[in-house]
Amino acid sequence: MPPISSRHRPLALLAVVMAAQILLLAVQIKRERQVRLIRVWAVELISPFQRAASWTVLGAEHGWGGYIGLRQAQRENEAMRADLDRLKVRNAELEGKAKEADRLAALLNFRTGHPEAPMLAAAVIGGSPDAGSQVVYINRGSRDGLRRDMGVITPDGVVGKILAVYPDTSQVLLISDRESGVGALLADTRTQGPVKGSGEPLLSLEYISVDDKVAAGEAVLTSGQDRIFPKDLPVGTVVDAVPDRKSPFMKIRVRPAAHLDRLEEVLVLQTRQDVNMKREAENAAAPAISPTAGETPAVPATVAKAPSNAR
Repeated sequence: MPPISSRHRPLALLAVVMAAQILLLAVQIKRERQVRLIRVWAVELISPFQRAASWTVLGAEHGWGGYIGLRQAQRENEAMRADLDRLKVRNAELEGKAKEADRLAALLNFRTGHPEAPMLAAAVIGGSPDAGSQVVYINRGSRDGLRRDMGVITPDGVVGKILAVYPDTSQVLLISDRESGVGALLADTRTQGPVKGSGEPLLSLEYISVDDKVAAGEAVLTSGQDRIFPKDLPVGTVVDAVPDRKSPFMKIRVRPAAHLDRLEEVLVLQTRQDVNMKREAENAAAPAISPTAGETPAVPATVAKAPSNAR
């Protein structure tokens, strides 16, 4: 500290004396409730520092508590998200089993409603890798009594025919394939003509004269003339019919009755015995036979053996 010059010493001494007197007065003077003035000054001087320290400590405590709470909430959210994903997967599995049970129940009802026609249930296990070929593979073969050219159907309608047979599997040519054909007739007029595949979702009913009346929505049934399918099985419904300018016949497009794009279970006809579809329509109102609760549905086993001379 630099020394005070002799000229300023009286002023410094005066300041010290006045400060001492003020402090003595502050100690002696009492304010309300007998609180000394010196204490009031001390409190007022220290309070801002106390408030700042308190705010800093509380802010740190709240910040740390919020961080811990956020971490805990994040862990809980992740656990709940994982549980939700597991429940979604489980729900999808249960929905798939329920739909499979419904399909198998419909298959079983159809079979039990037509005891006059031996049928074999089979599951579709694969399709052709060739985009231009409309074939599927089923899990039944020669060991189950299947032979080439047996008809394949679903409760909705005609699917196709057996193209090739192996010991445990068979290849089914769908009616939508370009090389496929089914003897058919119009349900209203009973006019006959072959239904051929085009490699596309819709089929083609050919050789129907322009003089015949064909309306959209008319049912197309099997005629039984192809020696593969019995008579009057559903093939599809007419989408549209227009005259062909290059021939005396009409161009008729038919939507298949069977859902060929989502086949999972089918029935193989082991005989050409006619199937009474009118009886099936009557049985449709009967309650469906469903698998026992808790059991895993499976494709039914052979429901009847084909006679040795069946075709």
